[in-house]
Amino acid sequence: MRPLDEKETTQVFNKLHKFVGGNLKNIVLDNQSHEGPDSNPGRYCFRLQKNRVYYVSESLVRRATNIKREKLVSLGTQIGKFTQAGKFHLTIQSLNLLAANAKHKVWLKPTSEMSFLYGNSVLKGGVGRITENIQVNDGVVVFSMADVPLGFGDAAKSTVDCRKMDPNGIVVHRHADIGEYLRMEDEL
Repeated sequence: MRPLDEKETTQVFNKLHKFVGGNLKNIVLDNQSHEGPDSNPGRYCFRLQKNRVYYVSESLVRRATNIKREKLVSLGTQIGKFTQAGKFHLTIQSLNLLAANAKHKVWLKPTSEMSFLYGNSVLKGGVGRITENIQVNDGVVVFSMADVPLGFGDAAKSTVDCRKMDPNGIVVHRHADIGEYLRMEDEL
């Protein structure tokens, strides 16, 4: 497990910024770790292991130095992975981090939740609420009406355009949803 280099850090921060905007500082700087017996709480950091990026407390990183790299399977919360082409993709495990700091949100009606969890995009007819000032291609976190995070994706339409479109129009293109835990459990 090693720290991210400058290029990798830029890709990770750009992807996170797409979803959390200015709240990125909450994730990187302000989030204090309360793990471990240390009196100093420390911070969270990003580490790379086998093309997967983990969000982990510095306290755990120090303790993990006693484990050989080949033997270390996972540490902290996996938030994404780098593809063979070198691009960074967020994974569903990052949902709690994104939901807590989300800039743009969409809430689904109960009748549309299952469709989204089966891997479909969000249609306008299934939207219960939507935050203001969403632009096309902004990162959006999808919630149930009970504020349970269900997944995330890219906005297909702006908030203004959503009000004018027909109920079968796509509002959010799905990137990941919590249904992946069942559909793709071997790959996670």
